[in-house]
Amino acid sequence: MSKLAVVALGGNALLRGDQKGTIDEQEQNTADTLENMIYLLKDDYNLVISHGNGPQVGNILMRNDAGEQVYSIAQMPLDICVADSQGGIGYMIERILRNALNKHGIRKNVVSLITQVVVDKNDPAFNDPRKRIGKIYSKSEAEKLRTNKGWIFKEEIKAKDGWRRVVPSPVPVSIMNEGIIKNLALAGNIVIAAGGGGVPVYIDEKNNIRPAEAVIDKDLASSLMGTRIAADEFYMLTDVPYVYANYKKPNQEIVEFLDRNDCLKYLDQGMFSEGSMAPKIRAALYFIENGGQKSVITEATKLEDRSYGTKITMEYDN
Repeated sequence: MSKLAVVALGGNALLRGDQKGTIDEQEQNTADTLENMIYLLKDDYNLVISHGNGPQVGNILMRNDAGEQVYSIAQMPLDICVADSQGGIGYMIERILRNALNKHGIRKNVVSLITQVVVDKNDPAFNDPRKRIGKIYSKSEAEKLRTNKGWIFKEEIKAKDGWRRVVPSPVPVSIMNEGIIKNLALAGNIVIAAGGGGVPVYIDEKNNIRPAEAVIDKDLASSLMGTRIAADEFYMLTDVPYVYANYKKPNQEIVEFLDRNDCLKYLDQGMFSEGSMAPKIRAALYFIENGGQKSVITEATKLEDRSYGTKITMEYDN
């Protein structure tokens, strides 16, 4: 019987840190990443793919900015920008994946869904925005935007006179169309969904859907989606082949297996950075605590060799 897996593509799967972000660069990175996922398909996995959108939505926000300043074009709100990125990235992944399937003689449909993800409008994150988005502004520019638009800014420590907009990052509560995603995937279709953590929305007092000026952690939304569609496995593809204890320190070491207690212990010790690995560990934990068999954190290039990657399960059998 086919296994169902959710695969979350990290930002480096689409755009490397040292690149300009041209479409040629993004398409080549995407092709390289997707080629490595063919091994899962040949192992008879059904797949749901999610993806990051940080650099892309940042570029959309800057285009927003430039359009307003140069041509007086009204800026679009953050939820529209996230949806824009889902559409563009989803199209790119779908087209390139179809070409990879054709190359390997695999006959499968691929479908991209603009996915809304529901958050709680009373989530404490709305009173404590921390997620930095968009370009770096000078203090005077930031003050003007704070006055005119009500945006909230935090200083960029590494940039002289640099300030960036911050928005809430609430916890995802449910995935819209999760039943459709599951049915499509179990029928053998490859589904691209919850890109960039999904378009954040909330349900108001009249049961209407309202946009939330926020961003959702991509891995946490992907983990939630995995549990809601009863996926067996959850893969987070990043820029390292394993999780490391004491990362980039003289006593750095590979951690190949983690169980629930290990994860909780390391998180409590502050072993993992909040800006990189800690959110992935929490997403992995959520998945296995809510019915998933296994979470894996690794590089896309290591998917062929199942000995690679850090495997996270409820209990590790030594």
